[in-house]
Amino acid sequence: MSRPLPPLNALRAFEVAARHLSFTRAGEELCVTAAAVGQQIKLLEDALGFPLFHRRPKSLELTDAGKGYLPAIQGAFQQIAEATHLLHQKRKRPTLKISMPPTFAVKWFLPRLERLMKACPDFDTKVTTSAEPIDFARVDFDLAIRFGKGVYSGFHSEQCLSVEVFPVCSRALLEGDHPLRTPGDLKHHTLLHDESTYSDGSTNPDWATWLRSAGVEGVDATRGPSFSPSHLVINAAIDGRGVALVKNSWVTDDLASGVLVRPFERSLPVEFAYYVIYPESRVADTSTLQFVAWLHHEVAADS
Repeated sequence: MSRPLPPLNALRAFEVAARHLSFTRAGEELCVTAAAVGQQIKLLEDALGFPLFHRRPKSLELTDAGKGYLPAIQGAFQQIAEATHLLHQKRKRPTLKISMPPTFAVKWFLPRLERLMKACPDFDTKVTTSAEPIDFARVDFDLAIRFGKGVYSGFHSEQCLSVEVFPVCSRALLEGDHPLRTPGDLKHHTLLHDESTYSDGSTNPDWATWLRSAGVEGVDATRGPSFSPSHLVINAAIDGRGVALVKNSWVTDDLASGVLVRPFERSLPVEFAYYVIYPESRVADTSTLQFVAWLHHEVAADS
């Protein structure tokens, strides 16, 4: 026959009172009176057959029996708490926690969010924006997207988005006193600069590089305002503040809607790319694999 267990409420009162060594503070934690805590402790002591506390006039001390009993009771309550947490986690809808750069989130991910929800209905996403190096041991993310060289020691990584850059501007700049017809016409217009930086040494091509590739001279590539993150320079171009040199994937919708135009066809490939990164422990995780497959599908559809 199994031995009868002491009352659970009495065990809980004992654990709390033993932590505080005070019936009054235990009552505050349990939202009952000190007298009620004392009654529960007395009930437990009667059931066990020995005292658990020395009741002094102005203090409370554990007996030797109480000191020996406490660790096992605390461990049991901890196990119950962990089991309950795991039960709730299993009943919860899975959430994929993703870290991605701000402009990737604003200009690429969010316009496709509805398609992701339809393609992957079995999990939700929780997105946080950052371009800093990712440390999966320190922060609670399932996967990350980063712009760089693709070297992420200790993690699984695969390229998801190649990059090229080209100038864009408001349609209004194609008209006026100095309409944009050739790259040389840029000398009459404000150049908008993307000064986003990356911790691994990856860089965005700048105006000097693009102008040199286009064979353009006589344009001061250093003048004009600078922005970071990248979507700010795109917004400035939409507002007609000048001509921006942007990554192709960020302006697909803006070009399609006509709020931006490409005054010239020349594009400049970028040696760096966007990579999806996740711990090796997640290479068989269903939600991760579904998200990565959707990511590649979207990129292929854009191409």
